[in-house]
Amino acid sequence: MSGGDIAGLIAAGVFAVLVALLAVPILKLGKVLDELRGSIRTLADGATPLMDEVTMTVSTTHEQLKKVDGIAANVSDTTANVSALSSLVAATVGSPLVKVAAFSYGVRSAFAQQRKATRPSGRRSR
Repeated sequence: MSGGDIAGLIAAGVFAVLVALLAVPILKLGKVLDELRGSIRTLADGATPLMDEVTMTVSTTHEQLKKVDGIAANVSDTTANVSALSSLVAATVGSPLVKVAAFSYGVRSAFAQQRKATRPSGRRSR
């Protein structure tokens, strides 16, 4: 065996050790990537039903909001009708009621003045 052969053997041995040393981190990295792939698959499997539930909830909420909008429109119409009715009652009953109140005040005032006029102005005896 010559010196070149020995140098070639040493170089081949060093290269084999270097490949063995680099293979360990590469294998560990492969295991990490497998775990990452499994975690992503689990996350995707859990997210799909959750998104379906969120879609159903949003759809149901939208339907309920349509119903609430209808109720709000009916309440608005009812409020307008009650306002018009109260204005009508105030116009119909209010004016005659004010006239009756003024008339009764005038009658009371007239009786009060008449009573003052008929009373004696002196002292009363005991």
